[in-house]
Amino acid sequence: MSERITTATAYSATEWDLLTSLPGRVIVAAAQPGPGRPHRSVAAGLAGLDAVAAGRAFDSDLVRAVVAAIYARHDGPSPPAAQLAELVDVLAACRAVVRVLDRHADPADSAAYRQWVQSVAARVCRTASRALPGGPLAPADRRFLDRLGGALALR
Repeated sequence: MSERITTATAYSATEWDLLTSLPGRVIVAAAQPGPGRPHRSVAAGLAGLDAVAAGRAFDSDLVRAVVAAIYARHDGPSPPAAQLAELVDVLAACRAVVRVLDRHADPADSAAYRQWVQSVAARVCRTASRALPGGPLAPADRRFLDRLGGALALR
């Protein structure tokens, strides 16, 4: 059997859906412009997708399995993007993922997954900030990443 199936079977269908949908939700949330956040270009969203794909090279069975599942999906209609990107909902999903990982995942896989999701958001924010002179992260982006890191129990 493939590694993806072995890893996915440790989780209920609902839990696995949460783990595989969170990276996309984070991309949408990080790519949304808002008060104090610079305009987002297509490049920022693409940077997030590239960061998701980079998970294929992670030294974590869980992260590689999640990426494989994301790319293997043949989903029907998705929920509206505005629904996916509500920051409060994304942060709640992050906290739910942490609880799922605490119950099922090896601590190293849990840490790798949470750091990977944070890196996806960071890449989107950094790409968006490059449009600014000097390229520092906007304070609102730093707050977004801090809140995301807190919800992922990385802080």
